[in-house]
Amino acid sequence: MRRHLTLTLVLLGLVVFASRAEAQMLTADYRVIPLPMSVQTDTLHFFNLQSGMGIAYDASDDEVSRTARFLQQWIEEATGIRLMLTPKDKRAAIRLQIGLDADKKKKGKKAYTNASPLTGQQQEAYVLKVENKGVTLQARQPVGLFRAAQTLRKSLPLVKTNVVLLPYTKIEDEPRFGYRGLLLDCARHFFSVETIKQMLDVMALHGCNQFHWHLTEDQGWRFEVKALPRLALEGSIREQTVIGPNAGIYDGTPYGGYYTQDECREIVRYAAERYINVIPEIDLPGHMQGALHVYPNLGCTGGPYPVRTEWGVSREVLCAGNPETMEFIKTVLGEICDVFPSKLIHIGGDECPKNRWKDCPKCQAKARELGLTFDGKHSVENQLQTYINHEVEKFLNERGRDLIGWDETLEGGLTSGAVVMSWRGVKGGIEAARQGHRVIMSPNVFAYIDHPQLKDVAKQPRTIGGYIVSASKVYSFEPVLPDSLTVEQQQCILGQQVNLWTEYIAYPEFAFYQLLPRLGAASEVQWCRPEQKDWDSFTARLPRLLRLYDRLGVKYCHGLE
Repeated sequence: MRRHLTLTLVLLGLVVFASRAEAQMLTADYRVIPLPMSVQTDTLHFFNLQSGMGIAYDASDDEVSRTARFLQQWIEEATGIRLMLTPKDKRAAIRLQIGLDADKKKKGKKAYTNASPLTGQQQEAYVLKVENKGVTLQARQPVGLFRAAQTLRKSLPLVKTNVVLLPYTKIEDEPRFGYRGLLLDCARHFFSVETIKQMLDVMALHGCNQFHWHLTEDQGWRFEVKALPRLALEGSIREQTVIGPNAGIYDGTPYGGYYTQDECREIVRYAAERYINVIPEIDLPGHMQGALHVYPNLGCTGGPYPVRTEWGVSREVLCAGNPETMEFIKTVLGEICDVFPSKLIHIGGDECPKNRWKDCPKCQAKARELGLTFDGKHSVENQLQTYINHEVEKFLNERGRDLIGWDETLEGGLTSGAVVMSWRGVKGGIEAARQGHRVIMSPNVFAYIDHPQLKDVAKQPRTIGGYIVSASKVYSFEPVLPDSLTVEQQQCILGQQVNLWTEYIAYPEFAFYQLLPRLGAASEVQWCRPEQKDWDSFTARLPRLLRLYDRLGVKYCHGLE
């Protein structure tokens, strides 16, 4: 009898254990990446989300309606649970609402308006509540509802089931920085529109809101300019590509591809639906050999200039003294402004060797015309680049746009309206902030995710080499640097960006492998306050996000250092 009782208790224990394990598999977990600002959860009480329940929202608002459809899709993809779209049903299981309770209590408070991509963290604020009556997503603006929906999506168990247990919770959240970016270099290697859309989906999953699109290079021009049809047709194609490092071995295969303006507009539309701004980059006056191949008259020597087949920096740059150069730049940027609504237009400005300008009669004549002399700090040639920057900035300002460039644009002095993206460490960003410029921090040692992410490089495909930028290295970065800047200067730091350069990244699978999970690490730098960040906590929360990567069908690095 005692033996039977023992066996019964063991079986009962196994049933209880199995039931608990199954419940755990079917329970939402709000400890997502990036971590929300405040999460208060009651793990003893649950709302049961089941098929057939409704999602209520304001059907007269197109943005809110779109988020409702996204949420319906995400829940079904994750769990198999199919919810109904029931706009007028106030008793629906999930309710999307514009307006935060905290704001309603503040009498006389001005209504929030759509913000530029440089400001507006409060525009993205949201509250996500789970109670006995269901789930409520509240936000000041539709973008906040989208962020809240992403948080709920990432909380869900990735198990096909009839019911998901949602612990009661109250999540209050808004991002730390208004600028949360990713650069994709499509000039060294070309990626399809569908691949870029997939990358935008991944960006949205991580709360990113700025897609920096690097479109032109010595190795290829990728943007269609209708006034200059030969530019993309011929400037996008290089005869062959160097294999590995610049060792003189080539693949012997022509390589090309460019984006039509209609394709660019489609990317802009797709990104905007996910609250991502697309910042185009036309890199000038260096990194221009793709254009010089088509228009050799724009160079200092007259060419010929083949589209570059090796990596690195070319000494062939746009001629600063040729009046046709500025006409060319304005033609290109005019069409860029027609296609891309972004407030920021990136002009590169990095790695522009000045040797050709020193030897060029036209450039030196232009310097004399402008009265440029060495001022003890800036060379004549650096001031020539500043002349170009100022002309371009004036052109962009007349169209309601702002110039953004890499930190080399500081070398000849900048006007106060320009934005500086600091890539050569943080020194340029610190100096720019001290001068009152707006700054995006993107230092190569923390943010260049084309570099290896594992210490044992034999375990990963070939990358550009150099230093290791592990996920933990990405995670450790602090963009504001309070020891180097005053409180007022710290306000100039708009955010942070990671950069995926593609000299050695020719295929989408490798691009995503390099991106993930380092974008997850970067998302907490961009979204979370410093006191929230904890590497051990991040690694504990990462497995659920990796399972979501699996569900999305994107490659990622399984190692974590």
